[in-house]
Amino acid sequence: MKLSQFNFSLAADQIAKYPARYRDESKLLVLHKNSGEIEHKMFKDIIEYMNPGDTFVFNDTKVFPARLKGNKEKTGAEIEVFLLRELNKELRLWDVLVDPARKIRIGNKLYFGEDDSLVAEVIDNTTSRGRTLRFLYDGPYDEFRKALFSVGKIPIPKWIREEPEEIDLERFHTIYAKNEGAVVTPAAGLHFSRELFKRMELKNVNREFITLHMGLGHYRTVDVEDLSKHKMDSEQMIISEESAAAINATKSAGKRIFAVGITVVRALETPITTNAQVKPYDDWTNKFIFPPYEFQIADALVTNFHLPLSTMLMSVAAFGGFDKVMNAYKVALENDYKFGTYGDAMLII
Repeated sequence: MKLSQFNFSLAADQIAKYPARYRDESKLLVLHKNSGEIEHKMFKDIIEYMNPGDTFVFNDTKVFPARLKGNKEKTGAEIEVFLLRELNKELRLWDVLVDPARKIRIGNKLYFGEDDSLVAEVIDNTTSRGRTLRFLYDGPYDEFRKALFSVGKIPIPKWIREEPEEIDLERFHTIYAKNEGAVVTPAAGLHFSRELFKRMELKNVNREFITLHMGLGHYRTVDVEDLSKHKMDSEQMIISEESAAAINATKSAGKRIFAVGITVVRALETPITTNAQVKPYDDWTNKFIFPPYEFQIADALVTNFHLPLSTMLMSVAAFGGFDKVMNAYKVALENDYKFGTYGDAMLII
């Protein structure tokens, strides 16, 4: 398929700037992928579509405060650093993006914190905007990590708001976020509340957790028209033996797997045996799913409404069918559904 097929008009006021008052009271559009039928619900109504023995698979990654503002040595020029991934724990090496990149060269020292308490040195150029930083910190690793995150801010996308606010300290995380390492939050999971989890327990619906640390590749512009030539950034993922066994048992019992978010779909489709079983996995994935694609594991998908030309939209279209999903997006726009991380949700079943 072609990139241009995933373009549509989205006004700024159709992107949610803030989350719904309560997690499970956003809108929910239900798309029946076989018939194309569409229903309009509240998110908490998703319980109606669950059967005893079904398993919901969640991504328990946790966003860390990855956006740092500091100053360049000598000139004092303001710079912004976006932490991407830790390269070496002992040497305090991190892959980062810097802005403005043209002013940051190898050997420059950068200062962070109100009293310039944290210092980093640029030791490598990785891309036009990317750099490798070595943080000059002699204390224990736990103290360094605490100091680093204390000067950082939640990396809320700038197309939502320029700066994070107090509400984001709680609502930009899922209630089950556990394993720190993501710079992008798994948005579909933001709709699940503790009350909804309790209702799922009472209905004997299972929950399993995998980890996929989402990177900025989800927001990276696709710059090729032929989607088969697009390369996704690699992301670290973990599926434990226990979770793999539970997912496989659900499938063997003839029950359904609900993938909560595109990251979960990608994770489940990465380590598959020849007889469509999920294998335990602790490695990296750069899997890019776009139409046409035959899914092996997930039977249903919970997802948000994504931005035009995004890889997430392409993966959703692969799951629900291109024509049906694009029609559902048209219906969502006509019915004032909100898009983006804090926006409304869609269930494809």
